[in-house]
Amino acid sequence: MAYLSIENLTVSYGEKVILKELNLQITEGKITALIGPNGCGKSTLLKTVARILTPKQGKVLLQGEDLHKQDTRRVARQLALLPQAPVTPDGVTIRDLVGYGRAPWGSRWGRLSDDDRQIVQQSLEQVGLEELAELPATDLSGGQRQRAWIAMILAQKTDLVLLDEPTTWLDIAHQIELLKLMRELNQEGKTIVVVLHDLNQACRYCDELVVLKQGALQRQGSPEQVLTQQLVQSVFELDAQIHPDPVAGTPTLVAV
Repeated sequence: MAYLSIENLTVSYGEKVILKELNLQITEGKITALIGPNGCGKSTLLKTVARILTPKQGKVLLQGEDLHKQDTRRVARQLALLPQAPVTPDGVTIRDLVGYGRAPWGSRWGRLSDDDRQIVQQSLEQVGLEELAELPATDLSGGQRQRAWIAMILAQKTDLVLLDEPTTWLDIAHQIELLKLMRELNQEGKTIVVVLHDLNQACRYCDELVVLKQGALQRQGSPEQVLTQQLVQSVFELDAQIHPDPVAGTPTLVAV
């Protein structure tokens, strides 16, 4: 039984079909990158898995159970989503923001237990924000803010993490920092599905690539299996050469 299965999934915005009869399986314990041109359905797929969108047809199964038929609280204990450009609430400290990740586990009154507060502190320490915890979250730089949202996801304590373009708006140093943190989370046992635009970063930091175009699966497999000159030309309409990364040994794309 596959860990996360997408079965005959069709999703639309009004009359516009974004994903059409998509079938896909995500491997447990891996980092899987969703790649493809703008508008191909990457973010739509993540939102459907996270139940923000309801499929027109088909199923999303996590360990064999239909996510769209489960209680919301139960789903929130199984998966966490970091959306594109999440809005940071005014007047909320970093510690409070991270504490929101405990909501699926806490009381309905929203009070944090001693165990919850310990998990929040551990999450802050893991992303290196413990010394800034009492500052307003809106005072953070872009890179720090992304780390705060990642800490919130850590505090949620789910086995499945969905990241929608987490490196957008970050400079290259903060992009690499976040991707390394993503790898650390994976090594701790989390299954991660991430939308990335940088193909070289996807190859270097992810175990599997899922290539989408116009809502349909084009190819899935390891970076070595997937990233070819022919695929880059047919999917991205880009002429490129593929070489081994001199450090990581993974494929590296060079546009020509």
